[in-house]
Amino acid sequence: MVRTLGTAVVTAVLTSAFWIFYYNIASAPKVTLAGQKEVIDPGAAPPVTVAEGVTVGPAGLAIPVVGIKPKDLVDTFTQARAGGARRHDAIDIMAPVGRPVVSAAPGTVEKLFFSQGGGGNTVYVRSDDGRWTYYYAHLSAYAPGLHEGQRLLRGAPVGYVGTSGNANPAGPHLHFAINRMEPGERWWQGTAINPYPLLAAKPASR
Repeated sequence: MVRTLGTAVVTAVLTSAFWIFYYNIASAPKVTLAGQKEVIDPGAAPPVTVAEGVTVGPAGLAIPVVGIKPKDLVDTFTQARAGGARRHDAIDIMAPVGRPVVSAAPGTVEKLFFSQGGGGNTVYVRSDDGRWTYYYAHLSAYAPGLHEGQRLLRGAPVGYVGTSGNANPAGPHLHFAINRMEPGERWWQGTAINPYPLLAAKPASR
């Protein structure tokens, strides 16, 4: 009788543990990105995912072109544009046409905009706290199904490298900018900050 009771208790404990484990996994955020690894992260809220082939910089931002490493980046933030009339205020990430572009950080697609004489196919993503806008330009195309109001995770598909707008066809690239936003500022406004140190700089030694 004692042995039977003990067996029943052990069985009940194991069964309870199984269902607790199953519930935690089943209810965990689950994200599937087309052509990329499935990620389950029970501890993340919201889930923090990175597409396969994407590198995360020292500030926690994903380098927004798949396959690009920090050593591949060049700081073009202060370069002159329009014959010296304006500063670049962004970095150009060189890559072949069609290379996937991903979201550098979580946020919501605020605007999809085409500018013939400027960035061509562009995407403006507002951070969750509203303080930052991430700008992706010269795309050859948007990611399938991308739309305004869509919530993106870090590493989620945005589009593909291209030369739309005023980009040189001989030098396909992603024009990537980050703007600090004040309350009430719209998607085309904000103050540009340099993305390069956030994506490429090494963390300060302690």
